Amino acid sequence: MTSSHLVLGVLHPGSMGAAVAACAVSAGTRVLWCPDGRSAATVRRAEQAGLEPVVELRALLERAEVVLSLCPPAAAEDVAREVARHRFAGVYVEGNAISPDRVERIADLVSGSARAVVDGSVTGSPPVGGKQAQLFLSGPPDAARLVSELFSGTAVSTPVLGEEIGQASALKVSYTAYQKASRVLAALSYGLAQHHGVDQALLDVAGKRSSSYLVETDYIAKTAARAWRWAPELEEAADTLRAAGLPDEVLRAVAETLHRWTDAKDDGELSAEGALRILRESK
Repeated sequence: MTSSHLVLGVLHPGSMGAAVAACAVSAGTRVLWCPDGRSAATVRRAEQAGLEPVVELRALLERAEVVLSLCPPAAAEDVAREVARHRFAGVYVEGNAISPDRVERIADLVSGSARAVVDGSVTGSPPVGGKQAQLFLSGPPDAARLVSELFSGTAVSTPVLGEEIGQASALKVSYTAYQKASRVLAALSYGLAQHHGVDQALLDVAGKRSSSYLVETDYIAKTAARAWRWAPELEEAADTLRAAGLPDEVLRAVAETLHRWTDAKDDGELSAEGALRILRESK
């Protein structure tokens, strides 16, 4: 069966889900959704995206050859359990921001009846107004290829990472661990500078950098070697945050991680993998 003849079901279209589904619609795919129990805002999003409402989930699952789950992470297993209860027989795409372990549990839930399970993860902003998103995929090659074809030529690109369930979710979690935590740290740093009237100076210093720390993997070993002095510095910073009336738990947790590298003090021979091994083996 070619993608142009497939029917896609989307569960449940929030801002990202509706925008991704709209891209499939733009590529000529018929996209269904179930409004039962959904909010008025979700109904509006689905209408604007060109999705076709189906009154009952059972009917959607009977008509759709591919189902894409894009819901709040906490609901991912409940949604999959409901899909499994209705014996969905098509390709199930688990597209939520969840851990690889949870994806494997979900695959076990639905694989009893489903033709295939594909692990998916979305990065980027909702693909509207010229913005683009990536739907990373992993799983059975034929099923992943079929899903990829649904978005051919749209603002949603679909890189396939491999054949293992969990790879796409591992990428999402890895990126989220840095991207979202760094946003919190940025907010705390700015709030602290603002409290002391040096916020513009902070922006001037930060503005001199043009790249992300995330791509500087060689610096992992340097961080470990300097942890013996960085940990106390962050504890001082945490004390200063508390004095400014701002949360200090994040920096104290980072300081605790740095303490695990104490024995790597000034180790100029340490590799990135060696530094990570210390973290994995420390208690």
